[in-house]
Amino acid sequence: MINEDSPIVPLVQSEDVQTAVKTAHALQVGGLSVIEVVLRSQAAMDCLEAIASGASDVIVGAGTVLTANQAEEAISKGAQFIVSPGLNEEVVSHCKAGGINVYPGVVTPSEVQRAWNLGLRTVKFFPAGLSGGVPMLKALSTVFREMRFMPTGGVSAENLQDYLALPSVVACGGSWLTPQKEIDAGNFEAVTGLARDALALARQARS
Repeated sequence: MINEDSPIVPLVQSEDVQTAVKTAHALQVGGLSVIEVVLRSQAAMDCLEAIASGASDVIVGAGTVLTANQAEEAISKGAQFIVSPGLNEEVVSHCKAGGINVYPGVVTPSEVQRAWNLGLRTVKFFPAGLSGGVPMLKALSTVFREMRFMPTGGVSAENLQDYLALPSVVACGGSWLTPQKEIDAGNFEAVTGLARDALALARQARS
């Protein structure tokens, strides 16, 4: 689901369904086909459902999932993967039982080890910028050599290549690709441009 073929996972947050759909389309035009709809608004589930049903070539996941019930609702709305800010064993177990990929947030070695023991091999590293960034990921990777990470939180165009240059980083998540100011102005071309620029940076880093 999230792998080296999708090195950037943009975050979509909106109070309006049509705006969310337009944002997802703008990202897709820019070359990004894996999108995380964060559950931080009253309309988030409706936005998730609209994107999932209206964009056949886009893989849509739900982010900021805090409980197993939220995960179940998101899956019923079309979420193809689940992302959590922290490591909740009930969410992980629920998703694994249903065959849904889940990426819980971790920061410390103890959390990474718990995730490993739960059978996970790809996790979210969050909040990346405040938790040591690239140096911390390098340290974790020397111990957990088969674990892959998706840093999110503080990732930007300026440091994207630094993260993606690490062999242990499978992808980066970020909201810099969906600036609220541009979206409020209806400037979805700007979102497409940011997506294209980020994808070009990712390809350079991976080459």
